[in-house]
Amino acid sequence: MIRDDILPQQLEKARQKLYDLQAKYGFDHASVLRQSMILDELINQYNRHFYVREKNPIT
Repeated sequence: MIRDDILPQQLEKARQKLYDLQAKYGFDHASVLRQSMILDELINQYNRHFYVREKNPIT
């Protein structure tokens, strides 16, 4: 399981890398599309992780 403080950091790094790649290559370059998929998966992990916690809070 990813620690709470690491996942947001990974998201921000992946987002910044996507912006950088897009600025360098444009929207339809393979590396931009690949990084977009990586960012999508991190966003999905984040949503699953925090949605589950919200739905089942530890008491």
